[in-house]
Amino acid sequence: LPHGNEGQGPDHSSAHLTRFLQLTAWENIQICNLTTPAQYFHALRRQVKAPFRKPLVLMTPKSLLRHPRVISSLYDLSHGTFHEVLDDVRKPEQIERILLCSGKLYYDLLDKRESAECINTALIRLEQLYPFPVHALQACFEKYTHAREFVWVQEEHRNWGPWTYIQDRFLRYFSQIPLHCVSREESPSSATGSFRQHQQEQTQLVERAFAPLACRVSLDRARTGELE
Repeated sequence: LPHGNEGQGPDHSSAHLTRFLQLTAWENIQICNLTTPAQYFHALRRQVKAPFRKPLVLMTPKSLLRHPRVISSLYDLSHGTFHEVLDDVRKPEQIERILLCSGKLYYDLLDKRESAECINTALIRLEQLYPFPVHALQACFEKYTHAREFVWVQEEHRNWGPWTYIQDRFLRYFSQIPLHCVSREESPSSATGSFRQHQQEQTQLVERAFAPLACRVSLDRARTGELE
């Protein structure tokens, strides 16, 4: 299903991911938002090779079809496997902030991290949203013993994306981790119809994701009119 905030208006920006997540229970379906060709290949291969049949819902942003960084090696395709979570390749002892995300937003965050040289920030991708990858995430978190800030970043509006679903799972499985959210403000529409406004929102979103926690809280309050 085409899904991603890409500046083409609401009809092009929502496959109703939120509603699919609301339908999940008893491991009845699988929902993925993939970021590499190898992941896409192995997700389909897993679906065919599995000894059971359950619906597989794939969120597929159109812009990733031509993104220069969305590539996989032949080795990844021929010898790899599907990963529910893609961990970062960083030195764990340097990491103080963990940004969790899903889908194409990862590449915007990656570009920002490289340009700003944020060596203390790790990017973790949830390739599979449901069933929720508890054990894979736990294995990631155990590596980053110095991490003090955990942020869920989504390009969707706060009431449209996976945030409420992710928040519920963290309260259930990782209650000791204070998870913050960076997203677009709540909106009755899934996306703006203005490409220029979309670009401004996307830039601000990425900037807020890398801002220190105190600064981000102040910015959020100022944007929503809560700052005294």
